[in-house]
Amino acid sequence: MTTAPARTSRESLMNDPVLQDALGPLKDREQTAKRLLESSAKHSFDPDTELDWDAPIEEGKWFWPPELVSLYDTPMWRRMSEEQRMDLARHEAAALASLGIWFEIILMQLLVRHIYDKSVVSDHVRYALTEIADECRHSKMFARLIKKGGAPAYPVPRVYHNMARVLKTASTTPGSFAATLLGEEILDWMQRLTFPDERVQTLVRGVTRIHVIEESRHVRYAREELRRQMVTAPRWERQFTRLTSGHSARVFSVCFVNPQVYENVGLDRREALVQVKASGHRREVMQSGARKLTDFLDDIGVLNGPGRALWRSSGLLA
Repeated sequence: MTTAPARTSRESLMNDPVLQDALGPLKDREQTAKRLLESSAKHSFDPDTELDWDAPIEEGKWFWPPELVSLYDTPMWRRMSEEQRMDLARHEAAALASLGIWFEIILMQLLVRHIYDKSVVSDHVRYALTEIADECRHSKMFARLIKKGGAPAYPVPRVYHNMARVLKTASTTPGSFAATLLGEEILDWMQRLTFPDERVQTLVRGVTRIHVIEESRHVRYAREELRRQMVTAPRWERQFTRLTSGHSARVFSVCFVNPQVYENVGLDRREALVQVKASGHRREVMQSGARKLTDFLDDIGVLNGPGRALWRSSGLLA
């Protein structure tokens, strides 16, 4: 009598009704989606009616907390007048809102790809569609904020704009959710510091408050799905995700500061970029903003292998 060969650990995980990773058992996909749908029904906002877009800009208030401005605490910052510092903050807020719209448009397309082959009556798909509706409102909200602030929109450099076309076409499912978290969690960390800050424009605080509340559900959805994918995806796909997430981190860190903002407020572009790169404060801000994400990705194995060096070179991983 022969015995069947033992299943590999990955085969066991894929056939076991309760999937597990280093963080413990994974939650049922449909139960997670149901809870997120219930939360969406209770805590969703229409920015067009929730915020007072007709109120005048408040004199003496910032568009972004000064400590989060790229040049904060550099020699150049110390030479700038308070008026010029506040103007830089206004332009950087517009640049970050532009970056947010770019990411959200990418995310919406990745979510549509994710659900294309899934049951249209599942709560998992219903929540993805709910999130897409959230992101549509967020993108319109950010665009309206840019116009209200009077600064221009700041598109990402053309090379990265076109690289994203490849991402949207070739990204694997775990790669899509890793990129989603990268685009959401660092901005979310900054916005959590912004909306309670009374030095900041009331409209900006309202925008960031709405975004933080609704994005917390998006982060939960993406984290749960990425955990599932890193357990069930084939080995090549997990390895590919580790590399692509590292490359995405490098692109993100470059796009986070748009050099054109410096010229638009009368600063020397090259000198500003050199000082931002050398700034210990800026490095700590970016690493602090990414820490919850990098800890999570490390726990579930996304930062294993050569991709870790790419994360370090991005400046987001200490």
